[in-house]
Amino acid sequence: MGKTELLITIILFNIFFVLFVAAVMVYIRKYKQRKKEYMNEIEIKNEIHQRELLATQLEIQQATMQQIGRELHDNIGQKLTLVSLYTQQLLYENRVPEVSERIDQVSQIINQSLEELRNLSKTLTDDNINQKEIVTLIQEEVDNTNTFKRCKVNFEHNFKQLDLGFVHKNVLLRITQEFIQNSIKHANCKNIFIKLNTSEDILWELHIKDDGIGFDKATIKSNGIGLTNMKNRAAIIGADFSLESQKNSGTELHIILKKQP
Repeated sequence: MGKTELLITIILFNIFFVLFVAAVMVYIRKYKQRKKEYMNEIEIKNEIHQRELLATQLEIQQATMQQIGRELHDNIGQKLTLVSLYTQQLLYENRVPEVSERIDQVSQIINQSLEELRNLSKTLTDDNINQKEIVTLIQEEVDNTNTFKRCKVNFEHNFKQLDLGFVHKNVLLRITQEFIQNSIKHANCKNIFIKLNTSEDILWELHIKDDGIGFDKATIKSNGIGLTNMKNRAAIIGADFSLESQKNSGTELHIILKKQP
């Protein structure tokens, strides 16, 4: 073999080697790209599955609350109405002033209980959420809480009307209720501050803070029912959820749902 043939052989070998290395690199790059796309697809499917699972849980909870609301209205409500009629009849038939006064007191208690039961029944059913604005729903919850005078709740918002569907209103209302109940029950707070705002880029932003004893996030159980419920409800609609708390510094909840581009 002459020098020319040897040189050509070496050149061809180098060319084939470079092409082989290039082909391997292209293959590895495409493999990594396909793997990344596959992992992204799996992640998206898992996220969709998780949302569907959470949505199903919400539907089950909502159906249960609706059933409870209907039972309260149709069963217990009817019985209390019947008792109220009986007391009115006793009040009409009785002629002893002292007894009449006590019967009247009992009648007032029954009527108050009946009214509270009706309000609770409306709260548990879809009709109350569908028919009212979100600021009205939250304000009613605030007013009910302030009636007990255990904790002062303040509510601010930068809009009068916000076009929200049932799911969004339900999520906002239930999370607000959960936070208020937890704060009163566990935080020994004196004040709760609620802000619900909207802007050009944000559909709504919910901010709730109490001045209670707070808690250490490192030691609290991460699977607490209240915290899990709030996280799950926010996750169903794809909202950003954050909860911060420190001992003796209160607890602060921040949930943001950005507008879709």
